[in-house]
Amino acid sequence: MEPQPIWVTFVVAFIFMNVLLVGMAYMTWFERKVLAAMQDRLGPTRTGPHGLLQPIADGIKLLGKEDLIPAAADRLVFYFAPLVVFVAAVVRVAVIPFGNQITVFGHPVNLFVADLNVGALFLLAFGSIGVYGIILGAYASANRYSLLGGLRSAAQVISYEIILGLSLVGIFLLSQSLSVRQIMLLQTASLQLGPVTLPNWFILSQPLAFVIFLIAAVAETNRAPFDLPEAETELVSGFHTEYSAFRFSFYFLGEYINMIIVSLFAATMFLGGIDGPGSDRFWVLGIFWLLVKVVFFLFFYVWLRATLPRFRYDQLMGIAWKVLLPLVLINIIVTALIRLAGNGQLF
Repeated sequence: MEPQPIWVTFVVAFIFMNVLLVGMAYMTWFERKVLAAMQDRLGPTRTGPHGLLQPIADGIKLLGKEDLIPAAADRLVFYFAPLVVFVAAVVRVAVIPFGNQITVFGHPVNLFVADLNVGALFLLAFGSIGVYGIILGAYASANRYSLLGGLRSAAQVISYEIILGLSLVGIFLLSQSLSVRQIMLLQTASLQLGPVTLPNWFILSQPLAFVIFLIAAVAETNRAPFDLPEAETELVSGFHTEYSAFRFSFYFLGEYINMIIVSLFAATMFLGGIDGPGSDRFWVLGIFWLLVKVVFFLFFYVWLRATLPRFRYDQLMGIAWKVLLPLVLINIIVTALIRLAGNGQLF
């Protein structure tokens, strides 16, 4: 692979960031449309054809709203806490591979910003950093409901981030790599089971890990039925009760961007990323298949919100420590034993 000029890397990063922001905006439209269909409603229809301009109208509305700050708030922390959530979410796209290297006007262009040898840990780490923005915003608001939401979020992220990381250990054992791109490339090979040829996707060799990853990912992004940190019926709006206008929108942006990043992460780690019919010949098809898989995961998020009621807090924590943690440890042990047996080192 040819070295890429640094200015090309900046251009690629800028394009990815803007695509992510546009994707986040239209994720809100997609969610409202899917929820409306499931509830026998129409959803957004007035702003543009089929309501396609609704995200733009929402952005303009938030820009025009008054930015209120509580009198007792810690103003400096109150200003910057939402930015922590937003920045930590956006930075994670840097290690997501959207393909391999292509040539544009004679210049080598990588369809990824960085190929870190610990890319998976980078994604997990920045997912954990985002919770600092929630805790700081909850503290700075000087509101009891906000503080309760922040404490809930801290406990929830600590619990489910452990589960999320451990669910990927089986993949690390099988691939012998922590690089997201290397794991994706490993899955582009074929798996021959007798007369049947299957893609070498890790969902086939790690089905239990995939289910656990999905559950933990929904909890980590504070989405229903794990949206306890902002439970409207109990905590008004939880950690962002006192936020308004565009400062509130940074929390909103961070949540939806995290949904997209986690969907990209799941598609890359378990479903082969860009792997699909024709992707080895046309790089555009690789991006198309990746986006199809991402939409599948995003639909799953919305489907859960429309279907399941919110858990009680004791149920939320009990699922993590009493159910998912033992299961994920069993999965690691079984995968390690199979790996050792395959290498002839078990006996």
